[in-house]
Amino acid sequence: MTIQQQVPVSDERPARKTGAVSAGTTEVFLGKTGVDEPAGTRGKTSIADVVVVKVAGIAAREVPGVHDMGGGLSRTFGAVRDRVPGGRPNVGRGVKVEVGERQTAIDVDLVVEYGVSITEVAGDVRENVISAVERITGLEVVEVNIAINDVHLPDDDAPESSVEPRVE
Repeated sequence: MTIQQQVPVSDERPARKTGAVSAGTTEVFLGKTGVDEPAGTRGKTSIADVVVVKVAGIAAREVPGVHDMGGGLSRTFGAVRDRVPGGRPNVGRGVKVEVGERQTAIDVDLVVEYGVSITEVAGDVRENVISAVERITGLEVVEVNIAINDVHLPDDDAPESSVEPRVE
């Protein structure tokens, strides 16, 4: 006795997964193949984790009340790198991301200006980061965790008082 299974036949082709995606990259859209498919759906789109880091970092820095980003050690290394000729500022400093197939979670370390409401700044950063990442990458942001590492005081930027030299 032979058992035959009926498999439904469909004109729709399944999304194609070809090759391995490099580490730190997520596939946002697996397209279809074939000349009869619309041009916008042929192929796949993948987004590297560093893209999400940079988008979130820029969005967080845009919020008034954010003085700097990152922990103490990363800010120190960043200050040194900024002074080196040809060095570029690291817009992703203080941002960590975890990216899945369609979603991302983001952690942001901030230094806020003295006198601003920390809860308001954190809320504004959260809203701006979620808006920018979802709009630019198409990934759904499930959470943005914010850690306030320091408060920047107004006299932190004041130059040290000039001391008269002991020798001439």
